[in-house]
Amino acid sequence: MSEKGLLTRGQKVLRMAEEIDKERLPHHIAIIMDGNGRWAKKKLLNRIAGHNKGVNAVREVVTACRELGVKVLTLYAFSIENWRRPADEVNALMELLKQYLQEECEEMVQNNIRLNAIGRIEDLPADVQMTLRATMRKTEDCDGMILNLALSYGGRSEIIHAVQGILSDFQKGKMKPEEITVHRFPEYLWTHGIPDPDLLIRTSGEFRVSNFLLWQIAYTELYVTDTLWPDFDREELLKAIADYQSRERRFGLTSEQLNGKEE
Repeated sequence: MSEKGLLTRGQKVLRMAEEIDKERLPHHIAIIMDGNGRWAKKKLLNRIAGHNKGVNAVREVVTACRELGVKVLTLYAFSIENWRRPADEVNALMELLKQYLQEECEEMVQNNIRLNAIGRIEDLPADVQMTLRATMRKTEDCDGMILNLALSYGGRSEIIHAVQGILSDFQKGKMKPEEITVHRFPEYLWTHGIPDPDLLIRTSGEFRVSNFLLWQIAYTELYVTDTLWPDFDREELLKAIADYQSRERRFGLTSEQLNGKEE
């Protein structure tokens, strides 16, 4: 049996972590957390049980990102379209969000993690909004990592929101048409001040971006795994980062230009 076959799972994960190039980490990782319902169905459980299990995956991935040195982690926690789900499921998701924030707030402070939220936050139930804003206030001085939750979020709505902001400033004389550039436009997005994702991970094997960060992922590396979100753990995250580090990010240039070998 090979040495690899003799390794325990913990040893394997530790070795994977050691092989990650800390100098080439994705600065910002975004994740479409998909598959809670399918995970529950496979285990003959209700969908809410899948969401409960998914919270454990959130905790593990947040911890892993912090320990690796990832600076921004954006999680697609609840889309605008998710409001169309059955009321009991939506209510359970809102309660899970509130509970997560209450339970993790002190740990975020201790681990120097700042909580941020993007989306139509005003759509959330009043008690969830209150808990969310309180957690953001308590962690606002943390500067080790940003945990960015996309809540009642939609990429198209974000772009429309940005256009409305630009039009408002134009009417006030604060913006001229020629000043609307690809560099200025992000100032009006909900993600203002946060760099675009370097890596977007989608779980459950679906090959679509689901209205997530449509402007921001123009040059983001995409990674799709068949793993359902409740089963996504540190090992799966390391696989995604290793795959990311195996790629050459050219941003429209040639390999020769990037390597300084162009004649």
